[in-house]
Amino acid sequence: MSKYDFDKLVERRGTGCYKWDDVPEGVIPLWIADMDFQTAPFIIDALQKRVAHGVFGYTQVPDSYYDAVVNWFKNRHGWQNLQKEWILYTSGVVPALSVVIKAFTNPGDQVIVQTPVYNCFFSSIRNNGCEIVHNDLLYHDHTYTMDYEDLERKASNPKAKLLLLCNPHNPAGRVWTKDELQRLGEICIRHNVLVVSDEIHCEFVFPGHQFVPFASISEEMQHHSITCNAPSKAFNTAGLQIANIISDNPDYRQKIDRAININEVCDVNPFGVVALQAAYTKEGEEWLRQLNEYIYSNYIYLKNYFKQEIPQFPICKLEGTYLAWVDCSVLKQGSEEIVNHLTEHYKVKPNNGQMYGDDRFIRINLACPRQRLEEGLHRIVQGLKDMI
Repeated sequence: MSKYDFDKLVERRGTGCYKWDDVPEGVIPLWIADMDFQTAPFIIDALQKRVAHGVFGYTQVPDSYYDAVVNWFKNRHGWQNLQKEWILYTSGVVPALSVVIKAFTNPGDQVIVQTPVYNCFFSSIRNNGCEIVHNDLLYHDHTYTMDYEDLERKASNPKAKLLLLCNPHNPAGRVWTKDELQRLGEICIRHNVLVVSDEIHCEFVFPGHQFVPFASISEEMQHHSITCNAPSKAFNTAGLQIANIISDNPDYRQKIDRAININEVCDVNPFGVVALQAAYTKEGEEWLRQLNEYIYSNYIYLKNYFKQEIPQFPICKLEGTYLAWVDCSVLKQGSEEIVNHLTEHYKVKPNNGQMYGDDRFIRINLACPRQRLEEGLHRIVQGLKDMI
């Protein structure tokens, strides 16, 4: 069994890397949700073999690609009746969300989001001329729960057409339970609101928790939902541009396919196709097991360090993802101001919470070698102490 090295420091600056090259020299970037780890060696091997062929023309997606997706979600995540005919490929999960919104709404319709939530949800809704409706999550005891009473009210509006579900949730760190998802689904079915489940973080789940694909709960939930997923977060392959939209409804798929072509996100590159098939294997499962252990240990380090040094800044309980959500309410300042201070004076950049819908928080990316994380967190702690 291979032992993978997540302590290796990879120099990313100067490689056209958005995460590193968009911040000034000397700043440690703990913001954008991509990892500083090299992708799995068996994925690199598969890509090198494809590169050696030397021809990179228009790509046909083979049956083996669909088989890999189906087998992965059946065997790893218990989605037993998933069929390859239900899968539509596209270039990324954000384009996937945008085409689904385009396919099932008209300008002026409402789309429900559970804030704080991934910022691209907001832009995808606005870009399609729809109204954002906030079903705010309830924050208590450093974790979040769903507000079902508020959701019932919002979903009952005839203008509400879709709910964008983040499962697991970025940035709240929740891995929604089957019961929570079922209750949400029942409300949406009752009011004919289609659930669009962004499950891109599904491979990051920590001890005591289990990821449940929304569509796997029951046939009724499956019929009343559309799933968007990709290997890009889990295997750090976002630049390879591949994702899937899954629906068991042929009429839905026809609408989505039309929107994919209208938005011109119907072509993918050969490397994304190759990488997914290399990732969704037994080797991929073992690599993820070790990766999750490493990231979870980073989270425990962060939690203990903050508790010791700055207990006034609670860390939300992290059940999944690699994104820590830090409560900075004690400062009584906007999150953008906090991040600007940390970036300018302490040479470290997290994300501000305002972009996700809660200005009290900052978000810290834990997916990097421990040595880099320790230095970045030291700078954050010193900067927050300074602001107090």
